Amino acid sequence: MPPEVPYYRSFAAPPVKFSDPSSPEAYTILPIGRKYIRGKKTMKIPGRRVIPLLVFILSTISILRLLRLANNSSSAPPLPAFPPTLQHTCNSASPECTNIPSHVPGSQTTKFTTPANSTTLMKKEFKLLSDLIRSKAPCNLLIFGLEPQYLKLSSINSEGITVLLEDNPDRISATRAKSNNTRIYQVDYHLPAKKAFKLLKHARKSPACAPSSGRLQNSTCKLALTNLPQEVYKQKWDVVVVDGPSGHSPEAPGRMSTIYTASIIARAGNTTDVVVHDVDRTIEKWFSWEFLCDENLISSKGKLWNFRVTGKSNSTRFCTD
Repeated sequence: MPPEVPYYRSFAAPPVKFSDPSSPEAYTILPIGRKYIRGKKTMKIPGRRVIPLLVFILSTISILRLLRLANNSSSAPPLPAFPPTLQHTCNSASPECTNIPSHVPGSQTTKFTTPANSTTLMKKEFKLLSDLIRSKAPCNLLIFGLEPQYLKLSSINSEGITVLLEDNPDRISATRAKSNNTRIYQVDYHLPAKKAFKLLKHARKSPACAPSSGRLQNSTCKLALTNLPQEVYKQKWDVVVVDGPSGHSPEAPGRMSTIYTASIIARAGNTTDVVVHDVDRTIEKWFSWEFLCDENLISSKGKLWNFRVTGKSNSTRFCTD
């Protein structure tokens, strides 16, 4: 039997005694800082040194995890950049932000923005547009903008009339019409995109901008395009495509006038499909809702909206709601 070892009882941590019936030896464990006795061997447990060591280890692990997270964040691909701002912040104190359409998501305090200059149609967008032309061909097709894809539309509408309006002379010089019924005109746009808010406010208050205000070429509405080729005013158009001007920066011409003019042209005919591209941009979205109306939206693909507008030249309002 091992010799007895005297010990005293502590109020902070009473000793715990373990016994193994199969072992010839019994042992006791005393509180940390005392002696651990097993048979004739003794060993001190440095209790006060263990806690700082554990704290150091845990701190090191936490720091390493933070460094790993920071490294992963820096190596991840960047989020898509926000489009360039029109240098106009919409807030509750700005008079130009009143009466903004409630169905435009995030319109109450967001910045008026337009994205990068990219107007090429995606495959599904071009299919929607080409299917529309096939269903109406031969027809009268008016296009604001000049993309190589639109020359394919003129080929589909080879028996009809296709007119393309473009403000970039370099694009016009590099393009050749594939049909005698396809004509390309150079036009000028004078309203920069940064004035969109003021123009929308003007159109809502001015009787000269109403659908029943009279002939488009004689209009005094600031949004009306009165300098277009005479063929545009004389013809009844079955399809109008709005994909110009570029509107890619605050100083560049925006599509406020082309969307408004397309809505007036559509109401002067019987039934006209107006197709607007880049509706992910603020100007295109707001002015489409304002002048082409949610009630007339019949289909969409990607960034392309198709409105079907019936002739209502004597109406004083664009939308019933």
